[in-house]
Amino acid sequence: MQDKLKKRVVIFYIGGILNALFGLYVVFEGPSSLPADKVQLLSLVFLGFTVVNFYMASMLKKKMQAANAAAKSDERSPAS
Repeated sequence: MQDKLKKRVVIFYIGGILNALFGLYVVFEGPSSLPADKVQLLSLVFLGFTVVNFYMASMLKKKMQAANAAAKSDERSPAS
């Protein structure tokens, strides 16, 4: 279970970085071939998905840390 969550966290981080790069590419290279309103819309969409990816990665990390803490507390408690 932990390996799957770690992979998902890494995938979300990679997706966030790629979305940020695509958004910056649109910001810098878009005005040469697109109207200004399209550039703004596309860059906001890419940067919005960047925020969502990093948010999801942080939520999964918190979930993973909570699961680890619960597992450690279960190991420490004596059996009744």
